[in-house]
Parts: sequence; C-alpha cells; structure tokens
Amino acid sequence: MQKDQLLMRRRALLAGAAALGAAGAAGTAGLLFSGSSDTPARSGGPAPGPQARSALKPSAYRLQPLTGDGAPRAEPGPTRVRHEPILRISGRGRTMLLTFDDGPDPRYTPHILDTLAKYDVRATFFVCGEMADWNRDLLARMADEGHVVGNHTWSHPLLTQLTRRRIRSEMERTSDVIEKAYGERPLWFRAPYGAWNRAIFQLGAEMGMEPLAWTVDSLDWTTPGTGTIVDRIESGAAPGVVVLSHDAGGDRSQSVRALRKYLPQLLDDGYHLTVPRRS
Repeated sequence: MQKDQLLMRRRALLAGAAALGAAGAAGTAGLLFSGSSDTPARSGGPAPGPQARSALKPSAYRLQPLTGDGAPRAEPGPTRVRHEPILRISGRGRTMLLTFDDGPDPRYTPHILDTLAKYDVRATFFVCGEMADWNRDLLARMADEGHVVGNHTWSHPLLTQLTRRRIRSEMERTSDVIEKAYGERPLWFRAPYGAWNRAIFQLGAEMGMEPLAWTVDSLDWTTPGTGTIVDRIESGAAPGVVVLSHDAGGDRSQSVRALRKYLPQLLDDGYHLTVPRRS
C-alpha cells in the first residue's frame, strides 16, 4: 500500500472512530502526578505502517546499548477496571501533562527530547510497538531522562473493530518491547483514535495499565501550521489538562517547532509540566 493510501485509510478510520472517542471521553477521573519536574486519546492522527517502519530502521538506532536490561522487574499487577478513560490530572497549582503519540521516530523524537531537556521538563510518550522495536535506543533515552513511556498498541489499529484476542496481542507485544528497552512494563495505555470499549478497559486493567486520554488536542497530525498548534495549546492551557501531540505518524516538523515556542511560554506563565504517577 502506498503511503498516501495508508494515510487516507488512517484518516477514514479516524472519522469512523470520532463518535466512539467522544463517547469514551464523556466523563473525567482524577490522577496523581509527580511532585517535581525531575521525577521521573487516540491518537487522532495516522500511525506509521510497515513501509514507514522499514524506512526508519537504520542500524544506528537498533544497535545502541540499552538501559534497564538488568535484573527482571515484576510485571504490574491488575488494576481496577474503569469505564471511561482518565482525561485530566488532579493536584495543586497550575499542573499540566504533555503527551506525545505514535513514536518514537528518529527524525522527530530526538528534537522533542532535546527541547524537553533544555527546559528540564518531563513528558509522557505513548509509543507504538512497531516503531519502538526499531528505535529502542530512544526508549532507553526516555528512561534515562525521566520521561514516562506508555502503551499505544503495536500497529495503531482501531481496537473496537478487533477481537479480544487481537486486542490483547496488540497490547502485550508493545509492553514486551517497552520492558526490554525502557526497563519496565508500562503503567499507562492510550487507545488509538480515542476509541474505547469494555474489552479494552478490561484487558488494560489485567495488564496493570491505566487508560489515559487527553483534554487538549493540538490536532498537529493535520499539519495546520506551527502557529496554529501553538495557539491551540496555549489557549487550552489550564490546571489539570492533558495535552495531546505527536512525534511520529507523518511529517512532525511543525510539532517540533511548536514545542520550542509554547514550552517556554507555558513555563513563564507558571505552569508545572509533569508526568503521571500511580498512587
């Protein structure tokens, strides 16, 4: 399948899933956050398919030594089954979460990590297993720099159209790759296209993952222009919001440039940008 055809198919899936995502986002739930910036929904845009993955597998990204491959860690135990995803975080002050979906991509993710490091800010990356498998060193870097890595399935399918067995496979394969590269299994899950159902919530809970959606959608996957992305995030900024952006799935140069503009502005406005933490 050609790249343009793949993107059209992804966008068609998005249109079909929009109602599901809106229904799943009808309520809100609380979420603990880390108290320090140095403590270590969806997504609406299309995700890279196998052809895109093949173009992103230079040996330099596959042969780097990985961190976190020492003693094995215990797999997260089951968590309670939710009926809707978490949309906001609770806590004191002007606290926000920045999240990035669909990566890691060696063309854009390193630039995002560089900007976050420049301002000593931590973020959450919901990675697709097929991308993470080719770019495990980027997950290792995320671990080294205190970011949180969440599960965004293996191939970014519309889960509500899959059998329970295939949903489990999409989740488990991705968690396995994250554990090998990041050092521990993920505690957070985000459904592609923001499409949730009972099976997704149940399986995520069985694997010890909480469902995290978003409050502010930058819609950066539509490449609306750097200024538009900045305006959407700055106008949506408020205590407790979760911002959705992307570091893969297409040309994300606008997302990279936008982060360089809105991140220092949010900090100047007194926002504390942190990562989720389980109680």
